[in-house]
Amino acid sequence: MPSQKLSQLAETLIGSEIVKLGADIKAKMLQGEKIYNFTIGDFDSAIFPIPKELENEIVNAYRKLNTTYPPADGIVELRTAVAAFIQTREGLQYNNNEILIAAGGRPLIYAAYRAIVDKGEKVIYAVPSWNNNHYVHFTEGQHIVIESKKENNFMPAAEEIKPHLKGASLLALCSPLNPTGTTFSKDELEAICDMVIEENAQRGADEKKLYLLYDQIYWTLTYGDTIHYNPVSLRPAMKEYTIFIDGISKAFAATGVRVGWALGPEVLINKMKAINSHLGAWAPMAEQKATAIYLLQANEVDAYFNHFKSEIAERLQRIYEGFQQLKKEGFTVDAIAPQAAIYLTIQIDLVDKTTAAGKVLTDQAEVTAYLLDEAKLAIVPFTAFGASAKSNWYRLSVGTCKKDEIDEMLKKLKAALQKLSK
Repeated sequence: MPSQKLSQLAETLIGSEIVKLGADIKAKMLQGEKIYNFTIGDFDSAIFPIPKELENEIVNAYRKLNTTYPPADGIVELRTAVAAFIQTREGLQYNNNEILIAAGGRPLIYAAYRAIVDKGEKVIYAVPSWNNNHYVHFTEGQHIVIESKKENNFMPAAEEIKPHLKGASLLALCSPLNPTGTTFSKDELEAICDMVIEENAQRGADEKKLYLLYDQIYWTLTYGDTIHYNPVSLRPAMKEYTIFIDGISKAFAATGVRVGWALGPEVLINKMKAINSHLGAWAPMAEQKATAIYLLQANEVDAYFNHFKSEIAERLQRIYEGFQQLKKEGFTVDAIAPQAAIYLTIQIDLVDKTTAAGKVLTDQAEVTAYLLDEAKLAIVPFTAFGASAKSNWYRLSVGTCKKDEIDEMLKKLKAALQKLSK
């Protein structure tokens, strides 16, 4: 069959590493194997259903025949509700013309990249992080990649970002961060904001400004003493340069409901709206109507958060404590204490160890395969989020985790570790 040559973009686009890993997991499960699958950045709806009040409003909206095209920027009721929600809970003040509704966060991120980044322009982002490498590829921007460190909880530091600001058009940050579940400290985020403000002050009136894309889709899911900080609350001058990405997907376990919003300068929001209107990536009308009503039900939202967050926190903490116990027993594993989101950052350092069958694990890919084969543990290596191939850190997601399987998963992992020799 003759080769079908397609666009340069299509020919060079990298497929999702998580999807590839998912195929291996599914194959084992079809063979009857029980897999402890912690790879999915999503929820099992049987464990974490959306709020009942939101579900009822969605059903009611369909019964009221809300099945037509919504406005390109989202219905007024929802933009008004979002403005009230974020003002009450974050102290952020945005009017309707500074808010854009879309089918989740992804089309908003894509529209922001498209509205800001021209071919060859510098985009700064840290790894591990979710999908920035692909969005830069879409826009043919110049990848400026910072590999973050454990010492900073895998969040990029201001001093690492500073050398790259000159001439950059976009700085992409996420907090709480996917894949790590870690957050920016107040001091570090303030330092980054101050650098962006200073850089923009040096640019001429006819020069493109440096924008900050701030993905805070997990901001409601913080645990213990962790506090979520945002650029505009810390430095009001950042409002002119910041695009927030937010929505209900993770806050209410509503990934399939597809309601997200961006907050930003009106001029930029209008350009993103135009891009999004050509893509047709609107949130469905019924879901918009329902979300507009639900966001204003403060008591119901608070009750949902209290239960939802406690369930996630319990899972993260129990697995973290399990890894700390394994570390205490001398196994070469570690974990960062849970801070936010649905993720735990774990380390499994098994390269150069020998299996019971006499095979030496020569690289991290073989370690990942060993964990899946021997411990039946499926986790996502940081390499899938742009980190070095030598990284021995992983994302563990608890969105589909059953509490009664945590202890048996840890027991299975310990048995697999015990079978290895130096």
